Amino acid sequence: MTEIHDVALAGGGFDFRVRVYPAAEPNGSLLVWLHGGAFMFGDLEMPEADQVGRRLSDSGITVVSVDYTLAPLDALESLGPPEPGLDIPSPAEIRTTAEAAGPRARFPVASLQIVAAFDWAVANAGEYGADPGLVSLGGASAGGNLATGAAMRLRDRATSLPALLALVYPVLHSPLPAAGAELESLLEGLPPFLTFPPESTQAINANYLGGATDDEGYAFPGGHDLAGLPSTLIVNADRDRLRASGEAFAAELALAGSDVRLVRERGAVHGFLNEVGDAAAERTLGLLAGAITHARPVAVARAV
Repeated sequence: MTEIHDVALAGGGFDFRVRVYPAAEPNGSLLVWLHGGAFMFGDLEMPEADQVGRRLSDSGITVVSVDYTLAPLDALESLGPPEPGLDIPSPAEIRTTAEAAGPRARFPVASLQIVAAFDWAVANAGEYGADPGLVSLGGASAGGNLATGAAMRLRDRATSLPALLALVYPVLHSPLPAAGAELESLLEGLPPFLTFPPESTQAINANYLGGATDDEGYAFPGGHDLAGLPSTLIVNADRDRLRASGEAFAAELALAGSDVRLVRERGAVHGFLNEVGDAAAERTLGLLAGAITHARPVAVARAV
């Protein structure tokens, strides 16, 4: 069996890499997966990347996890100070560690890299026992945003589309849709950094966009033309302000004619895929495995 390995790629004017988790017993499916981290953080070692890759490859799905170029840290202070008593580094500690991780860039660099990674996956699917027509695309939080923006680019390019779009607690709108009274009540008692106050989220999104225009919706797909996007699975965390974005996007997809399945993990908070063994994470990994394995194949045209 081929071992987990990294592949060097280039996209958006920057070098990046993907980590391939070959399926132990391939079932023909492949997933291009993107970790989250407010566009500024995250790496291939975090459970949201590594656990997904290992667990889904064990279920027969080859996973291509993308180490995309992160945005600058200009919105770091908007996250606020660490919560007393919690093992969370200060903004200064985060900055010191993150600045050593390599070059950073704003939109559209990461978005273009996801398209490049998807094209590589389609071109190389056969080497991993996967069907080029069964390459899905997905991600968590900011990674869900990047996956959706890339799917829109692929749609507009009119070559190959993902067999499935798989999004876990994604952020798809800027600004976020307003949270209703029920959601606001569920946010009570959470540490401030987990409540995503509107001003914090807006600073994070603006930092990623960097003043660029977003007429096509490639940066924040919510509220744009979603016609022609593939079948989509959205898994939201219950106690998560970003849930309002996932729910609104599901409605927009349905109105645009796409098949969409919306799941809410009751009681869960944002980022639960980073909790190894968490019940919500276990259920979501099962949902992802089933949906990707049973996705319908799509026609594959030559990548440009």
